[in-house]
Amino acid sequence: MPELTLALVLFLLPLAYSPGPGNVFFAAIGGRFGLRATVPATVGYHAATFAVTLAIGLGFTGLASLSPVLFDVLRYAGAAYVFWLAWGFLRAGGIEGEPDVRNATALDGAVLLILNPKAYLIIALMFTQFLPAADTGQTSLILWIATVFTLNNLVAFTVWTIAGDLLTRRFRSSSGARPLNIAFGVLLAAVAVWILVR
Repeated sequence: MPELTLALVLFLLPLAYSPGPGNVFFAAIGGRFGLRATVPATVGYHAATFAVTLAIGLGFTGLASLSPVLFDVLRYAGAAYVFWLAWGFLRAGGIEGEPDVRNATALDGAVLLILNPKAYLIIALMFTQFLPAADTGQTSLILWIATVFTLNNLVAFTVWTIAGDLLTRRFRSSSGARPLNIAFGVLLAAVAVWILVR
């Protein structure tokens, strides 16, 4: 099991830490509201990550392969949701004194994962690489892979959240925060475009 875990973490390293909908979302939210304020969205995202990973490992991929249109629906819905998040950042002004700008909730985090087609592809690819290695104890192996995957993502997204928070810590005023909000909004919009054209 230690060898498999190390191989799995190394396999996931470039996938988890490269820019994607989740990473950019948490960097933007961390930059906007700070590390502590991202806890609800983090809990929602990673609870959904564990549930979806478990479902795929236990056979959801069979359903998805029977209905390829499911991935198209997820792709368009995911892109629309990320565009909506980007629009919120593009409209935002300064960080202090703006009650109309709300923090991301646990539901926002869960929805982002559920509508993230990159997550489904990575999870399916991960199981094709690591699940066939075991002849017995498939369920316990699936649980272990789902746990390692979720914890690895939690670490990666925390790094991105801290980076976003540190980047904007000295730009909390209206004049300083506005350009950063635009930058985060543009990054999120670019991720949405990537989801559509990949």
